Amino acid sequence: MDKDDFASFQRWFSGYVGGYYTEDPAHDQTIRLKQEHTDQVCKEIVMLGQALNLPSQDMLLAETMALFHDLGRFEQYATYGTFEDARSENHAALGLRELVKHDVLSVCSDEEQRLITKAIGYHNVRVLPENELERTLFFARLLRDADKLDIWRVFIDYYDGRYEETNSTIVLGLPNDSACSPKIVNALRLERMADTRDMATLNDYKLLQISWVFDVNFEPTFRAVCERRYVEKITATLPQTREIREVVSAVLDYLKKRKTKFLETD
Repeated sequence: MDKDDFASFQRWFSGYVGGYYTEDPAHDQTIRLKQEHTDQVCKEIVMLGQALNLPSQDMLLAETMALFHDLGRFEQYATYGTFEDARSENHAALGLRELVKHDVLSVCSDEEQRLITKAIGYHNVRVLPENELERTLFFARLLRDADKLDIWRVFIDYYDGRYEETNSTIVLGLPNDSACSPKIVNALRLERMADTRDMATLNDYKLLQISWVFDVNFEPTFRAVCERRYVEKITATLPQTREIREVVSAVLDYLKKRKTKFLETD
C-alpha cells in the first residue's frame, strides 16, 4: 500500500458515505456527524503517529484504520435507525463486512489487511485480548486512542448545544434525569472503565465517558486529554452532587499521577 492507494481509499469512502445522504435533514445531520467524526479521527491518529515518530508505512496503515473504523455506522443507522450496537449489531463487524463486500482492501498485502481488519474489529471492544501479537495490539491501541479523542469532542459539543438540532441518537436515547447508577459510579472509584450495560441515564453515559481516561494508552493522547480539559468539560454538565464531585476528584487525581509518571520518564 502506498499514498496513491490511500488517496483511492479516501475517494471510495467519500462516495460510499455520499450514498447514505437523503433529503431528510435530521437523517443527514446524523450521517454528517459520523462523516466528520471519521475526518477528525484521521487527524487525531496522524497527530498521535507523528508524536510517536511512526515510520511512513505505519502511518499509512494507521490512517487507513482510522478512515474505515466506523464504516459500519452508516449502514447501521440506515438499517436500524440507531448507533446502539446492543439494539442492532456490532458496527465494527458490519464495517468489516462492507470492506469485504466492496473488495476495498484488495490492493493491500495480506499482513496489511490483517492489521487493518484486526484494529477495526478491536476498536470498540471493552478489553483488548491478551493473546494477540504486540504489533496488532499497538495499532489497536492507537486507533482506540484516536477514536476516544474525537468522541470526547463530539459529546462535549453536543452537551454545549453546538449543533443546529439536538439528536437523541447521539446519546442513545438515554433519559436526561439526575440519577446515576451505582455500578457506573463505583467503576470510577475503582479506576476502571464503566460498562455500557450498566447505563440507565444520560448522566451515566457522561460518567462512562469520563471513565475512558482509564483506557488511554499513549502519552500524547493523555497530554491531549489534559490540555483540552475533556474531563472538566464533561463534569461541568453533570449535577454537582457530593457523590459526583468525589468520583470526579478521584479521576482528576489519577490524571495528576499519570502526568507525573510521564514527566518522570521523559
